[in-house]
Formats: sequence, structure tokens, C-alpha cells
Amino acid sequence: VQLQASGGGLVQPGGSLRLSCATSGFTSDYYTIGWFRQAPGKEREGVAYIGGSTKFYANSAKGRFTITRDNAKRTVYLLQMNSVKPDDAAVYYCAARRGNRLIASSWQQQDQYDFWGQGTLVTVSS
Repeated sequence: VQLQASGGGLVQPGGSLRLSCATSGFTSDYYTIGWFRQAPGKEREGVAYIGGSTKFYANSAKGRFTITRDNAKRTVYLLQMNSVKPDDAAVYYCAARRGNRLIASSWQQQDQYDFWGQGTLVTVSS
């Protein structure tokens, strides 16, 4: 099982960035995906989650970030980041969970995920 996060880079405040998580080695239909981030000196936190038609977002991401599954490449998961803020600067990770979809009270718990990819760095600066 492999997850490969990409798409990070430098973005200006107010700008947009799209992160991708390419998955391989498992049947995507039986897994759900979360995006997490870790800023320097801070704990890793959940940003967004997708499990079929179920989606959850951290309060900090609601209205600005969108998590989707690429319709053409069904093994790729996207995190569209709009209206980016300086506080969004972090290393972003995608993670996969086997089995049942998570619920609102558990999707941000890191121990609910079975596999993690390496991170992709998002820098926010003007």
C-alpha cells in the first residue's frame, strides 16, 4: 500500500493550491481517505476526510477547502485549497483507512488510519 502526496509549494495569501494523493496497492472502494497537516511546532491535525459520499472538514477548512476523488483517476484524491491563509502553511499528509467509514467524532483521530503517505509542504507567503 502506498500513498503519494504532491502538489505542495509556495502560494500567496488568498491564493489557491490543489494537493493530490495518489494511492496504490489497495482497492480504493474499500478505503477512505483523510488529509492531515502539521505546522512547525504544532501537532498534526485533520483537515478533511472523504468516504464515498461522506465528507468532513475541520472548522478551519470549511468553506475554503474541498476534498474529492478524481472521477477519472479513481485512485487519486484531491484537496482543493482556496482563499489560503498564512495559518494553512504546513506539511500536508494523506492517510488511508480500511473498512468502515469514519464518523464526525472520529475522522480526525490519527490512529483510525492504517496507512500514511509522505508529506507535501505548503508555504504561504507574499
